[in-house]
This record gives sequence, C-alpha cells and structure tokens, in this order.
Amino acid sequence: MLPAAAGYDRAITVFSPDGRLYQVEYAIETVRRGTLAIGIKSKDGVILAVEEKARKLQISNVTQKIFQVDDHIGVAAAGYIPDARTQVDHARFFAQSNRLIYDEPVDVEGVAKNIADMAQQFTQYAGVRPFGVALILAGVDKNGSALFLTDPSGTYIGYDAVAIGAGSDQVTEFLEKSYKADISLDEGAALAIESIYLVSEEKTGTRHLKMAIIDNKTKTMRKVEDEEIERYASMARDRTSKRGT
Repeated sequence: MLPAAAGYDRAITVFSPDGRLYQVEYAIETVRRGTLAIGIKSKDGVILAVEEKARKLQISNVTQKIFQVDDHIGVAAAGYIPDARTQVDHARFFAQSNRLIYDEPVDVEGVAKNIADMAQQFTQYAGVRPFGVALILAGVDKNGSALFLTDPSGTYIGYDAVAIGAGSDQVTEFLEKSYKADISLDEGAALAIESIYLVSEEKTGTRHLKMAIIDNKTKTMRKVEDEEIERYASMARDRTSKRGT
C-alpha cells in the first residue's frame, strides 16, 4: 500500500485520496479466495454448481454453499459462507413477504436488488463491515429463467453464465468461449462441471461437486443427486477429451 493511502483502510466510511474504499476491496478479495461457484442459464432452466472440499469424516450430503430462497429461486455463494447465510435469510424473508402482500412469487431480479441494497448499506455506515461474500441468484419467474450476481459492493448484474471464487477469471474466459444461448439443461450441467474440473485439483471424482437445478417447466429448485452428478461429470470428461484431440 502506498504511504499516501495508509490508514484509509481502517474505516469503511472513509474514501482514500484516489477514490477507493479499501474495506470493500478486501471483501471482494475474500470472494476471490473462496471455492468456485458457477451459474449457467440454459433454454430449459438454470443450473447452480459449486465445489465443496469435504473432509474424510464430514457428511457430504449437506450442501454448505447452495441455498434455497423460495420454491423457484436458488443461491450459490463464494467467500465467507456465514455471511451468505445472513443474506439468504434476509432474501427468504423478502420473498415470503412478497407472497403475503402480492399473492405471487417474487421476481428473481427483485431478490437480487434487495440483497444488493442490503450489501450497499454495509459499505456506508461506521461500526459495520462489508459482507465478505458474493452470491449467484438463479431462478425461473414470470419473465422466464434469470441469473444474477451480487457482490460486497452492492452491485447486481444479470448474466447468461457466471463464475465466482478461486479460478473464476480462468473459468469466465472458458465460459465465454464455450457457452451458447441455446444450450440444453444437460449440456449446461456438464459445462458447469467441466468448468470446475478446469481449475480444481480433482479432475475426475464427484464428491467435491454439488449442484442444483431450477427448470422452466416446474419452476421449482431441486438438488441434483450424486448419480445424476456422476452422469453429468462423465459428459464433462467426454467433452474435455474431445477438445484435447
């Protein structure tokens, strides 16, 4: 850090002379160091996939990084996961309030904006710190399938495919080359796993992979079981081998 900027990272409410909020940048760095999370929008629905490195004795069927906000909305997180739980609880309250008040499911973008507004508040007041987590929100609402990213600065952006966490720059470059707008749900799931394999230390197994899907027909989030993940992983390995030849 330059001497002129020294001390400006001690309070969230103070801009540095070059117009930066260092605490927010540190929170974004926390996200970059988290394990990978991916969201992909297909013509049939939306896929969320994450890498979770479980210990040998850990019960692996409990997903720590994928959450359900409402029947039709799921979240994948990268960064400081306890912060993600707080934001997800806030989003669940917002979604249920929308059902009670308007008697209809909440829009995915409405939830993304609400979480982003909450994150922005924590960049503005003394005595708080920014949330050290980014969220990928995926869902199917009256406007069709949707995918949004929120980050510690309070920004929210819509995507067709997005990656956050360690190795996300490399995965984003890969997705930009490989993603197609008319991709099917199965192809999207295989692409998500292929993206994780690209930067993961484990290139073959599925114990470190978790996935959820919200399809356009049912508009309901479901957890993808291990057998189905293995099928998608096999497709991903086949795609990788074809690229290599």
